[in-house]
Amino acid sequence: MDTTKELPTVISFCSGYGGIERGLDLAGIKHRVIAYVEIEAFAIANLVAKMEEGTLDPAPIFTDLKTFPAHLFRDCVDIITGGYPCQPFSMAGDRKGTDDPRHLWPYIREHVNAIRPTRVFFENVQGHISLGLSTVISDLEEDGFKTTWGIFSAREVGAPQERKRVFILADTDDTFSKRESLSCRVVEEHTDANSGCTQSGRFTSQQWLCEPSVARVVDGSPYRVDRHRLLGNAVVPQTAAKAWQVLSQKF
Repeated sequence: MDTTKELPTVISFCSGYGGIERGLDLAGIKHRVIAYVEIEAFAIANLVAKMEEGTLDPAPIFTDLKTFPAHLFRDCVDIITGGYPCQPFSMAGDRKGTDDPRHLWPYIREHVNAIRPTRVFFENVQGHISLGLSTVISDLEEDGFKTTWGIFSAREVGAPQERKRVFILADTDDTFSKRESLSCRVVEEHTDANSGCTQSGRFTSQQWLCEPSVARVVDGSPYRVDRHRLLGNAVVPQTAAKAWQVLSQKF
């Protein structure tokens, strides 16, 4: 069977609303996500809603990264993506690192070794540079990956906020680059804060018209706290697209 036209397959860890995978789309990397792993109920509901409306291809959603059955996907995956929890490294928290119960890197490393993808593409906060990043890089290189990383901000792709993030790209060989061109144009888009989806256009600042005269109250915005949490933890797709494009050129 001729498989040259098959899309690269992706497993998404700590998926959120799928920002990294949308970034791959914007970078021109056509792909098919075959599994998501996400623990937050509202984020899961957001992914399911997109599948039901046809903006995401159907794929199973696993809720616990620690018990994810990675062995079932061995040698079936081209790319593993993930914005693993930032709380162990964030300057806004206690920075407990490996002592933080939300530290998931050891599990991700175990799954990467079990699945054996061609590439991995991860995101985290800037504070990861001074806490934990060197371990991630050395682990990946010890496991046979060529690894590079960089800092990218939402401002440099047109957003009004800085939102600097560390992106890590690791590669085993040049197999993937033969299947997909990596010199792709990044399309400017902006995130729809109400749906978590992306639409064509530039980043624009829009003032909500639903603010009532009563202070600290919002009309017409159900699940506001959940939405803020989803967006606050999310990866900006345009930033992920630029990170993929720039880092890919280093291989």
